[in-house]
Amino acid sequence: MDGRIRHQIPYAPRAAFVGFHNTTRRWSIICAHRRSGKTVASINKLIKAAAECTLPDPRFGYVAPYLSQAKEIAWNYLKRYSEPIWAEPPNESELRLTLFNGATIRLHGSDNSDRLRGAYFDGVVMDEFATQRTSVWGEIVRPMLADRRGWAAFIGTPRGQNAFYDLWRMSTNNPEWFRLMIRADQSNILSPDELEAMQEDMSPEEFDQELLCSFMAAIKGAYYAEQLRRMEAEGRICHINVERTVRVHTAWDLGRADATAIWFIQCVGRERRCVDYYEATGADFAHYANVLQDKRRDRGWVYGNHYFPHDVAVHMLDSPHSRVETLRLLGIEATYQSQPHAVLDGINAVRRMLDRTWIDPDCCSRGLDALRNYRADWDDRLKTFKIYPRHDEYSHGADALRCFAIQYEDAKSGVDDGRWWRRRYKSGPPPSAWSA
Repeated sequence: MDGRIRHQIPYAPRAAFVGFHNTTRRWSIICAHRRSGKTVASINKLIKAAAECTLPDPRFGYVAPYLSQAKEIAWNYLKRYSEPIWAEPPNESELRLTLFNGATIRLHGSDNSDRLRGAYFDGVVMDEFATQRTSVWGEIVRPMLADRRGWAAFIGTPRGQNAFYDLWRMSTNNPEWFRLMIRADQSNILSPDELEAMQEDMSPEEFDQELLCSFMAAIKGAYYAEQLRRMEAEGRICHINVERTVRVHTAWDLGRADATAIWFIQCVGRERRCVDYYEATGADFAHYANVLQDKRRDRGWVYGNHYFPHDVAVHMLDSPHSRVETLRLLGIEATYQSQPHAVLDGINAVRRMLDRTWIDPDCCSRGLDALRNYRADWDDRLKTFKIYPRHDEYSHGADALRCFAIQYEDAKSGVDDGRWWRRRYKSGPPPSAWSA
């Protein structure tokens, strides 16, 4: 006998997850169909890792998009499978339990990221990562793993091409990553009869995404799914060489507590070329002015118009100047409408524009995510889509492009012949303007 005590928990892994339990790689990503058992598998991976950890004061975590969701999905699983090795009854208010060796496992929601700060993890599961706030991983959770070289597992079902898709692509042929896709038509977890019935009850896009783990399936209610599909098929989402002799317009969506988004667009004949995209949260106008100046200096750009939503004219309470005046002092001459446009009119304008638009997927990756995920909410009570778009982390980039599509002065004719320059600056641009 080696003096160790053997504990047995009431869990037997499904065949599809044996490799996940056996891997020794630090990072794991699992893309699995609905009802595959990925949450149960990840909870039991946490329990086993916590029970076997020999570091002092081991801490493990499970992070879902919302704390209420973590409790609903994982709390009962965590209690059920770990009960034989509890040190004390679970803490229901903190969603935390302690094992016989002093290790703790706690549930978290990425919607309340402040609750995570200041701690550390020896291992963490990021569940439904496709719908989490992406900054929580990079800014908070990843640093929590650094000093003790903790591990992380990302699990979920595709929701378009977003941060979860980026991780999936990055993990391809990467020796530091364990990678697993579990499709319903290959896993034998759901019966063929059930799959056939689900296919009849679901739209093709829903079935491909939820059961066949397709990252390319259109998101339910996505406004620009068809246009982006055509752009992919026609090769218009590709690297773009910026024309040095063509002005670069910018299109903005202004955030307060949330993100400010900026598209950088060239108009060549009838083509619209989205050559860059920038997004940040909590920064002032001076920050964005510096971003524009850096791009002008580093890339040799000449700026055209800077398109803003109508609320750029709002007077700021903490400043003697309006937003328009503040921007002008920073060298940005704002172009905007005096009244807001109809949102659905703007969405249709973007749809028309996308049919002659090219987008650089590397420089505009975050902007592409916004367009792919910009959608209407589904009303479960009325069984129809709501009138207005869902407001989330993706709406800022989509709103910025909508601002451009509805305002660009030659949108109807597709002409970009420089007449605006002569109309606006009869004797040339002012010395402080960035178009100079």
